Amino acid sequence: GTGIAIPVFSLRRKQGYGVGEFTDLKLLIDWSNEVGIRLIQILPVNDTVARHTWQDSYPYAAISVFALHPIYINLLEIGKLNAGISQQIIEEHAFYLNSREKIDYEAVMALKSRFFKLIYDQTRNEFLNDPEFLSFFDKNEHWLRPYAAFSYLRDLFNTPDFNQWGEYSKASDDLMAQLTNKEAPHYDDIAVHYFIQYHAHKQLLEASEYARSKGVVLKGDIPIGIYRNSVDAWLFPQLYHMDCQAGAPPDDFSTKGQNWRFPTYNWEEMSKDNYAWWQQRLRQLSEYFDAFRIDHILGFFRIWEIPATQVEGLMGYFNPSIPYYRDELLNRGIWFDEKRMCQPYIREHFLWECFGDLTDFVKSNYLVEYESGRYDLHSDYNTQRKVEERLSPEPDASPEMRNRLERISQGLNSLLSEVIFLHAPGTGGNAFYPRNALHLTHSYQELDDQNKHYINELYLDYFYSRNEEFWREKAMTKLPIIKKATNMLLCGEDLGMVPACVPSVMNEMGILSLEVQRMPKDPNTVFGHPANYPYLSVATPSSHDTSTIRGWWEEDGGRSQRFYNEILGHYGSAPKECTTSIVRQIIIQHLYSPSMWAVFPIQDLLGMDENLRLPNPHAERINQPGNPNHYWRYRLHLNLEDLMNQTEFNNFIRAQIKLSGRLDVY
Repeated sequence: GTGIAIPVFSLRRKQGYGVGEFTDLKLLIDWSNEVGIRLIQILPVNDTVARHTWQDSYPYAAISVFALHPIYINLLEIGKLNAGISQQIIEEHAFYLNSREKIDYEAVMALKSRFFKLIYDQTRNEFLNDPEFLSFFDKNEHWLRPYAAFSYLRDLFNTPDFNQWGEYSKASDDLMAQLTNKEAPHYDDIAVHYFIQYHAHKQLLEASEYARSKGVVLKGDIPIGIYRNSVDAWLFPQLYHMDCQAGAPPDDFSTKGQNWRFPTYNWEEMSKDNYAWWQQRLRQLSEYFDAFRIDHILGFFRIWEIPATQVEGLMGYFNPSIPYYRDELLNRGIWFDEKRMCQPYIREHFLWECFGDLTDFVKSNYLVEYESGRYDLHSDYNTQRKVEERLSPEPDASPEMRNRLERISQGLNSLLSEVIFLHAPGTGGNAFYPRNALHLTHSYQELDDQNKHYINELYLDYFYSRNEEFWREKAMTKLPIIKKATNMLLCGEDLGMVPACVPSVMNEMGILSLEVQRMPKDPNTVFGHPANYPYLSVATPSSHDTSTIRGWWEEDGGRSQRFYNEILGHYGSAPKECTTSIVRQIIIQHLYSPSMWAVFPIQDLLGMDENLRLPNPHAERINQPGNPNHYWRYRLHLNLEDLMNQTEFNNFIRAQIKLSGRLDVY
């Protein structure tokens, strides 16, 4: 079949409230049904309201893996306020927000939150005695009461960081009973969250049932991590390594790696009840979805773990993985001096490269010279976290000061990553991991050739050989149990540094791989060719984490030229701009792939039509993975109602899907 990928928040309808809503999915389902698309893939839709700022727009940092995001609720479906002036003002403000090119997350949330409070107060007695709500509450009480209590405390303390909640920082049955007591004076501040979640559930379920009635699959998305300041961490801290952070090693997205700042999973603790938390989570999702994408499925084999003291993904290691003990390093011929290999290697001759005209200032304020031309970091700045905390600019800092602090921070972080080995935790300081991309450090480059050779051999062993059977075993203790929890189709996002054992495990489990043309699995090829993809896969030209086809084409002329000649089979010079003809060729290539699903971001499909696509291809991008403070606010520039009326475009898509055989029923 053929699928389309778009976040719910990006949908736009004529009478919207400035953001996509669950009910908009029904309009998208109608369009999909019209053009022959059988799958709609969305991003996570769980509640991410933590700080009440635009930073909550990040959909992979949910405060609950069960609660749905209030922003996706269609207010008109709940009802209207008896206070006519209030209702009128809300509708007028919604009209303005809906006219905006991008989402104003804070304004939309403020508007909807005000409405929820007013409509709850208006319908309180009727709602609390509604048999449908009572049934919903009974079924979901296990997560709903803690979620409401957490939300109540978050707003009172003005922070989701439960470590700052004093006597409320540790959840317990007694505390939960006290906070959610129906007789308590604050009960309405609890119950309003029940009200919101009930309507969110009702609207998503209705869209889901509508999709099933039309033969369209809704595909959800499960983040690999949980948010550090979430209900889940508050309730069950033992299930997570709260002193560690999950991320990814350096790749095409980020040369410094990625730090998602989520705690990593304590799989040993989770296994004690047969991964009940995971099973419960998936059963909840299966109410709404028939397929789901496991974000970063590699995390079920091993996760890239970064100590809490560090910031950059460079400073991580795989957990679990087998470290190297001192004896093994020596037996491999490596001259192992712990200070030289494991502590930042800082020498006079490359400080100017890091700091330029600030070098003398940095030496005086942040470094300690222990021998002539050799330095350690001052104890106040000897971890990346300390650097981040101490050198973050004040809100009123001038642009010049911000630039100065950023230069110093980046330079100090660069020095802190001048190590070849990292200590393996839990080994008493006697075992070590090679640092990712260690070859780029001055520390490595200034070793003698023999040590370089032996360390390079060990590096290749660690990242590409040593742990393969170990990681396979770890995945096979979790994935079968998780898969059996529901009948949903599992799709894995298996990009990045993929262990050799992953494809065979996924194939054995019937989990679909993700094939992105510009990120081929074969390291010997520059581009993937859809004709060579396996059946158990999702083929896509781009994703929410990449530029669109058009944006990618214009990023690197040399690369586009090679693609134009080698993959599209054209002679001569490639056009500088990505024409509709080129987009069509790429889309059609994917339609004819053997992959079970060919899924396209809606921006790529619109890129086939000169009249429908955005003038600026870079305005189509959803996320910049290298930026931890990215604002997720992309909106479709067309109303779904208008998209439905694009007869020529819609007929073209349907014809291509039909010709490719993706409308056939097997």
